[in-house]
Amino acid sequence: MILSNISILNYKNITSAQLDLSPKMNCLIGHNGAGKTNFLDAVYYLSFCKSAFNPSDTQLVTHGSEFFVLEGRYDDEKGDRTEVFAGVKKGSKKRFKKDGKEYTRLSQHIGLIPLIMISPADTVLIEGGSEHRRKLMDIVISQYDPEYIESLSRYNKALQQRNALLKLEEEPDESLMNILEEQMAAEGEKVYAARDAFVKKLMPVFQDIYDEISGKGERVSLAYTSHCQRGPLLDVIRRDRFKDRAVGYSLHGVHRDDLEMLIDDYSMKVEGSQGQHKTFVLALKLSQFNFLRHTSSSTCPILLLDDIFDKLDAGRVEKIVNIVSGEGYGQIFVTDTNRDHLDKILEGTSYNYKLFGVNGGEITEMEHGNV
Repeated sequence: MILSNISILNYKNITSAQLDLSPKMNCLIGHNGAGKTNFLDAVYYLSFCKSAFNPSDTQLVTHGSEFFVLEGRYDDEKGDRTEVFAGVKKGSKKRFKKDGKEYTRLSQHIGLIPLIMISPADTVLIEGGSEHRRKLMDIVISQYDPEYIESLSRYNKALQQRNALLKLEEEPDESLMNILEEQMAAEGEKVYAARDAFVKKLMPVFQDIYDEISGKGERVSLAYTSHCQRGPLLDVIRRDRFKDRAVGYSLHGVHRDDLEMLIDDYSMKVEGSQGQHKTFVLALKLSQFNFLRHTSSSTCPILLLDDIFDKLDAGRVEKIVNIVSGEGYGQIFVTDTNRDHLDKILEGTSYNYKLFGVNGGEITEMEHGNV
């Protein structure tokens, strides 16, 4: 899928922008805080109906404004065009449309425009809590498996209701508790099966891409852990209901799943250097891109690279550029603070690209020698 044109109005610090984009490479240059990441986040929003960084839609509206509007015009591999509209007004319901028709449920849109974003914030996948690693799996699986979104949504709803019962002063209704636990178990086992299959298929691709970037210096792996591995999930959930009542929330279920990140069979968080951390998450995200590209969606994902070349040696930068400029990669957006750095990365490339300068939320196309 190619984003050929984007219109942005009052999104974060971008008050107004209308850009025609390259079908291959789009580079945004500007100082930190200029609005480069905000632009990428607008592209992300059009794919996922939400920001990559802020769960509050109203906080995305430019200060002093009451609304934001995003519009994207996409062309697929067959040449068919799709128009996507997103609008948020303070105090009103979010509006999301495809070709002028509003969605009844936002989940219907997920997967239409597959996308992978790589940013410095991704180190939280290694250094942060398990919720970040579950989100990583959920974002990718949701883009090719619509049933997964529904199962995850039903599971989370039952989980919230069960937690509300667990917090009650009086003893919760036994029959209602049983129903909620059965719902959690049924939907949770579907979620587990999808996550388990995804991790197993991702692993060989991940190792290959890591080897390509790092030069085969070490072996990396992923280990998916879940309470579903202890037996039937319903039995696992019910086994410690007394403890759940004591703490006031559910201790067991797929909401506690984790994805261990390992280097030479040791914890990457404990043993890995800063450079290894960055290479690990880069390879992990690129392997997810590769995975999405080969799913039934039959459309090449958009790739967003936000300031990823900082603190990487020239050799690794060159390898990453060689990977993403090869066959199988479609439209790419890259941000950097240094035009000389970006020109060096792009020199000698034969494919089409555009350069944009970003300053105080204003985005202007710049001239360059390769059009």
